[in-house]
Amino acid sequence: MRILITGANRGLGLALAQIGAERGHHIVAGVRDTEQGKEKLSELEISKSISIVPLDVTKEDSVIQAANLVKEQFGTIDAIINNAGILLERDKKIEELDLEQVQLSFDVNLFGPMRVVKHFLPLLFLGDSSSIINISSEAGSFENAYGGDYAYAASKTALNMFSQQLNQYVNDKNIQVYAVHPGWIRTDMGGSNAPGNPIETAKGIFNLIETRLTVESKYVFINHEGKPMAI
Repeated sequence: MRILITGANRGLGLALAQIGAERGHHIVAGVRDTEQGKEKLSELEISKSISIVPLDVTKEDSVIQAANLVKEQFGTIDAIINNAGILLERDKKIEELDLEQVQLSFDVNLFGPMRVVKHFLPLLFLGDSSSIINISSEAGSFENAYGGDYAYAASKTALNMFSQQLNQYVNDKNIQVYAVHPGWIRTDMGGSNAPGNPIETAKGIFNLIETRLTVESKYVFINHEGKPMAI
């Protein structure tokens, strides 16, 4: 399968690129900085199975150009993994929030996936069985609200709703949609004390794409093992 991954040059995105290529898929690695992307992705032994595409999810022109490039080179894709995300204003009280940083959080975490789906969905429609995986977080759960990380949590809650709405829109097109909580994993965002391994999360996400997992959930918000998350 041909699989688009945004934010593919670091953290979970890099792990996803590695596992996807190791499993025989061709990875279309969307990165903002192509030089940095080449440096990181070329370190993978299976880098020949990875094509780097300039892609800034906050700029619609960039997404359009990336979609046109992918269409010219490959014709179709089989899956989108909206992985690019940011965690800003961490531990800030509501009285201290910089609302410009909140807006940026939504621009990357919510509007970014919306832009990508808007322009890449036609390429998924050309396939027989496709997937859209939006990387979410338990921070976006109403039940697990903890009174902090306002920008991140609210943007992920909105991403969950977008995913549910999108699932309804494409449910007759043989496209599965999930908003996936990746767990607390050791990345720049998760920190070195996180208990989870991004490689294991990446394996779970590819199990979803490859339909190796049976998902029994009323809603699309699940974890990387295919288990329902609390709404």
